[in-house]
Amino acid sequence: MDHPPEAPLDAATPVVSAFYDRFPYPGDPLQDGPPPGYNWRWCVDSVVAAVDGALPPAPRPWRILDAGCGTGVSTDYLCHLNPGAAVLAVDISAGALAVARERTGRSGAAAQVAELRIEQRSLLDLAGEGPFDYINSVGVLHHLDQPELGLRALVPLLRPGGLLHLFLYADGGRWEIHRTQRALALMGVGTGPAGLRLGRELFTTLPETNRLRRHHEQRWALDTAADANFADMYLHPQETSYNLERLFRFVDQPGVRFAGFSNPEVWDPARLLQGELLERAQALPPAQQWALVESLDPDISHFEFFLRCQDGNGAAEGMPEPWSDTALLAAGGERNRCLWGWPSTALLGPELKPLTITEPELALMEALEAAPAGTPIGALPLAQGPEERVAAVRRLLAEQVLLLLRA
Repeated sequence: MDHPPEAPLDAATPVVSAFYDRFPYPGDPLQDGPPPGYNWRWCVDSVVAAVDGALPPAPRPWRILDAGCGTGVSTDYLCHLNPGAAVLAVDISAGALAVARERTGRSGAAAQVAELRIEQRSLLDLAGEGPFDYINSVGVLHHLDQPELGLRALVPLLRPGGLLHLFLYADGGRWEIHRTQRALALMGVGTGPAGLRLGRELFTTLPETNRLRRHHEQRWALDTAADANFADMYLHPQETSYNLERLFRFVDQPGVRFAGFSNPEVWDPARLLQGELLERAQALPPAQQWALVESLDPDISHFEFFLRCQDGNGAAEGMPEPWSDTALLAAGGERNRCLWGWPSTALLGPELKPLTITEPELALMEALEAAPAGTPIGALPLAQGPEERVAAVRRLLAEQVLLLLRA
């Protein structure tokens, strides 16, 4: 059922809704059957294990909100990667939702979950829904006139300990995009078909040596091949972006705490530095390491991260403690479902990148799958000794192949 608001709750709602009716986003093609590939950020088991270090015992009938679902790409994955969940997907654009309903209908998404609701509603108008274990709101809040009101509306919908995944634009990596947006706005091309035509023409008219043209052709041409994606990047009528300092002021809200980046490898200075420079970087507190990476990598175009809901007393769980060898052997585990090519030693991992595991690691995972749920890893019927087992478990955890179970 659709619940269009009687009056816009955000000043940008009418213009943004009309924009996405013209250009339903994202422009991923429709297809029959399950969506291609996996993304562990849409698999709640994977997210909880990444943030907490372990999962609660099964069953885990997650309640999920897709806040700003657009054409349903994320909704489709959320259904297929979280079987048995209850999923509510909302968006303000009727045009985008029509595509979302067709997409999830063709993929069989509803058959994967206990409940799927796709509704035309503002994320600012969801009082009475929830509580949710997981809220996915990717690329949405930065299109509100007042993004902080969006965050304040979502936080109360989380259960204590629940997780919110956000994706917000970053200033640094959008330098060229911002200038292109301003240039097109100055020329008054508009946010409709004429703007799309003239925006594309701009990149063929500018000199080949022009920085904006080169940046688009080298970095964004493939991502913006679909008209909706091009329009979303260069013609959007309402957009806010952040640097790290403003981001952490933005998320400093009652009821939640920062629980980590969902692309932590981007914020590791080891991908940029080595030798003494890396040693100096790694001696810094995490927040200063992140600031250093932001300074050194001007291509970071977005922030993606988790927030955790605090309990009623204002408390929130801290970062998980490292697992001791004894605790690892006593723990049960499950295979991450975000793997392609299983069972094999040659896989595509949860980031859709090639991943190779050893024969002993494969044997451990197959033994774990064959054993009753919750069987301690140390009790699996394998020839591997404790040290070999622990080494295999630590590598499987690092590669997100194995998800541990909380005792």
